Amino acid sequence: MQVLKFGGTSLKNEKAIKQVNAIMESRDSKSCVVVSAIGHTTDELQKIADTAKRGEVEYLNSIEELEKSHYSLYRSLIDKKESLELQSCFTQLKRVCEGVYLLKELTSKSQDFILGTGELASSIIISDYFVKQGLDSIRHDTRKLIVTDHRYGAANVDFAKTANRFREVEKDFRKVNVFPGFIAGTTTGETTTLGRGGSDYTASIIASTLNAKSLEIWTDVDGIMTADPQRVKRSHTVSQVTYDEALELSYFGAKVLYPQSIEPVLKAGIPVWVKNTFHPEKPGTFISNEYSDEHLIKGISSINEVTILSISGSTLRNNGGFFPRLFSGLAGKEIPIAFMTHSNAGLTVTLGVETKHARSAIRTLKKEFSSSEEKQVLDSMDVEDGYSLLALIGSNMKDQIGVSGNMFNVLGRNGISIKAISQGSSERNISAIIPKSDLDKALNVLHESFFLSLTRRINLFIIGTGNVGKAFLGQLKKQFSFLKEHHHLNIKVIGVANSRQMAFEKDGIPLSKWEDRLSKGETFDKSAFVQHMVDLNFRNSVFIDITASSDISSMYKDILKESISVVTPNKIAATRTYDAYLELKGVAKKFKSQFYIETNVCAGLPILSTLHDLVRSGDQVNKLQAVLSGTLNFLFNEYDGSKPFADVIRKAKGLGYTEPDPRLDISGEDVMRKLLILIRESGYPMEADQIALTSFLPDSCQQSADLNDFYDKIESAESYFKELYDKSIANGTRLKVVASYENGKGKVSLEEIPDTHPFYHLEGKDNVVLFYTNRYAEQPLVIKGAGAGAEVTASGIFADVLRIAQSDS
Repeated sequence: MQVLKFGGTSLKNEKAIKQVNAIMESRDSKSCVVVSAIGHTTDELQKIADTAKRGEVEYLNSIEELEKSHYSLYRSLIDKKESLELQSCFTQLKRVCEGVYLLKELTSKSQDFILGTGELASSIIISDYFVKQGLDSIRHDTRKLIVTDHRYGAANVDFAKTANRFREVEKDFRKVNVFPGFIAGTTTGETTTLGRGGSDYTASIIASTLNAKSLEIWTDVDGIMTADPQRVKRSHTVSQVTYDEALELSYFGAKVLYPQSIEPVLKAGIPVWVKNTFHPEKPGTFISNEYSDEHLIKGISSINEVTILSISGSTLRNNGGFFPRLFSGLAGKEIPIAFMTHSNAGLTVTLGVETKHARSAIRTLKKEFSSSEEKQVLDSMDVEDGYSLLALIGSNMKDQIGVSGNMFNVLGRNGISIKAISQGSSERNISAIIPKSDLDKALNVLHESFFLSLTRRINLFIIGTGNVGKAFLGQLKKQFSFLKEHHHLNIKVIGVANSRQMAFEKDGIPLSKWEDRLSKGETFDKSAFVQHMVDLNFRNSVFIDITASSDISSMYKDILKESISVVTPNKIAATRTYDAYLELKGVAKKFKSQFYIETNVCAGLPILSTLHDLVRSGDQVNKLQAVLSGTLNFLFNEYDGSKPFADVIRKAKGLGYTEPDPRLDISGEDVMRKLLILIRESGYPMEADQIALTSFLPDSCQQSADLNDFYDKIESAESYFKELYDKSIANGTRLKVVASYENGKGKVSLEEIPDTHPFYHLEGKDNVVLFYTNRYAEQPLVIKGAGAGAEVTASGIFADVLRIAQSDS
C-alpha cells in the first residue's frame, strides 16, 4: 500500500488532472489518493463565508460561480451533464451559508463545513474521472473514517478510533482509493477540519494507520528546495532530508510541508517523497530517518514578517511560574513562538512571533500577567516590527566547528545586522532575527556561501564611461567566461552611468550592449544613482567611481555605510584632510565594506597592495622615492627639443596618458596627491599642504584661463623647456619629477637624475617606487612598470574588484 497526496496546484485544471491520472495509471500496487481542493477553492469558500456573515446576499452569486467552474471541469473530464453527488455537495453548502447569512453569525463549526466543501467536491470529480479512464477506483468519505474531537478549525485526531474504522473499510479497498483531504468528523457526525496543511495531515494519518510502504506528496515544485525559489533564484532541490530536518524546515516557513503533517509518518517510520506532478520523472526529495547525505546544511528557511516582543524586569527574575504561564497563555490562543531567547541576569525574555499574531500575543500576555507588579513589567514591553527570521537547518551541523561563525561573517560582510540569535540544543538549527528589508540579500548570500561555495556573484555599479571606463568594461566582457569557469565568479554590471545618463538592470546589463542600454537610460543624477543602488540592496555590491569628480567622491562615506565596497582611481577622497581619510577607513571597517584605491597610485602597478603587505607583516617604511607620474615621465623621455614641449603634452593626452585636464599632471599636483596617499598608507599622518611642491613650470605658465590658454603659454615658454633639456644633457643626467618622503617630510620636484640612479633608465610612461624599510634598509624594494594609460588603469580597477570578490575579511 502506498499513499499519494495531490495538492490544489496539481488539480488546478483539466490538463493537470489528466497528469494525475497518468501518474496513477503507472502504479501497479494498491494506492490511496488524498486530494486537496481544486486551485484556490478554499480561499473562495472563505470569502463566501465572510460575505454571508456580513449579511450580503452576494454570497449566492459566488457559490453559483464556484459550482459552475466545478461543473465545467467535471463535464470536460467526464462528459456527463450532471453528478448527483456534486449537486448534493453544493446544495448543502448553500443551506449552511443561508443560515450564516440569516443569523449574520459564522461559527467555527459552520466554517469547517463550508471550507471542507472544496475537498469533498474535488474528490468526487477525481474519483469519477479515474473510473471513466478505466481505473479500478472508489471514493471514500474521510468524515466517516478520521475521528476527531469537537475542536473545529484544527481538530485533534483520535488515532485508535480512526484505526478501527479504517480496518473495517479496508476490506472494501480497490486498486485506487480516493479520499478528500483536510476534512474529518466527530463521533456524532459533525464535519471538522484538520487545520493548516490539513490534506497533508490526512495523507499522513492514512499512511500511518495503514502502515503504508511510503507517502508521496505531489505538488508543483521538484521537491524541498534549499531556499525559497521566489527569493533565491539559484535554489535547488534537496535530494534527501531526515524527518527532523523536514520538521525544522516546515516549521520555519518551507511551504512544501507542514509540521503537523509529518508527525504520524515520523512515528511510524514511513518514508516520504516530495515530488512534482508536472515533472514526475524528477527524483524529488526523500524524507526518512537515514543520514546518508554529508552536507552540513540542508536548507535555509525563513519567516517573512516577525514582530519582536521584549519583556524585562527584576520582578520576574525569581518568578518560577513565569515561563509555564507564558507558554500556556500563548498556546491557549494558538499563537506559535517562532523564536525565543532570554537572559537570566535581569530576566529579559525576547520572543519572536509572526506579525499576524502580534496583537493577539500582546493582549494575551497582558491578560495573563495582570497583577499590579507584573502589569508594570508588561506595560513596558518593547514591541518592534519590521523583522524577519531566517534559519540554517541541517542535522550534520551537530558538533561541527565554524558553521555559525561562517553564517555571521557572511551576513556581517554584507552589512546585515543581527537583532537576535538562537541555536537549539539539537544543533540542527541556527536562527537569526534580521531586518525584513535585508531578508532577500541574507538568503542569497547564505545560500551562495553554503550551497554554491564555488560560485560567487558580484554586483557592480559603475559611474564613468570614459577611456578607462570603456577599457574596464571591455576587459570584463573579455574575461567574463574565464572568471566564471576558472575562478567561479559571476560578475554582473547592475548599474552604469556617465555625466549624462544612467541605466540599471537587476539581472545584469549585457556587457556587449551596455552602450546601447546607457544611451536609452534616464537622466543622470548622482544621488538617485546611489539611492537606487542602496534600494536594490544586493549582496556583494561594489561601487566603482571612474571619474575625477569631487561630488562623486564626497558620497563614498554614505556608500560604505551601506556595506557597499568602493573601488576608484579618483584620488580626491583619499587626499582630503587626514581626519577625513581616517574617517573613510573607519567607516569601511565598521560596516564591513572595503575601500580599494590601488589605482590612485601608478595605475595598475601593485604599489599599495605591496605596501599593505609590508605594514601588516610588521615592517616599517622609513623612506621612499618614486617617479609617480607616467605622464611626466613620458613627457621628459619624449621631449628632445626637436618638437615643442606643448606638442609632446598634446601627444600624451591623445594617447590617454594624462588626466582629462593635463594641467593636473603638469602642475605636479597629481604627483603630490599620489605621494600623500603613499605616506598615509605607510601609516604616517600627513596633510597635503605639508608636502613641498616645486613646480617645474615657469611663472608665466602657472595660471591659465582654460586648456587652450595653457597650451599657448607653454608654447610661448618653449625656450625655457629647451634650456632645461640642454642643461640636463650637458650634465649627463635625465629629467624626472621625483616624489620623496623621509624623516616626516615629503616633497615633489623636478630633478636631474645621474646615470648611477635607478630612475635614470626609466623609459616611456613607466613609474617606479623605492621602499626603504626596516627589512629593506640598504637595498630598497623596487616596484616598476607602466603607470599610465586606460588599459593599465582599468586592469588595476579589475584587480581591486577581484580582491573584493575573493576576500573573506
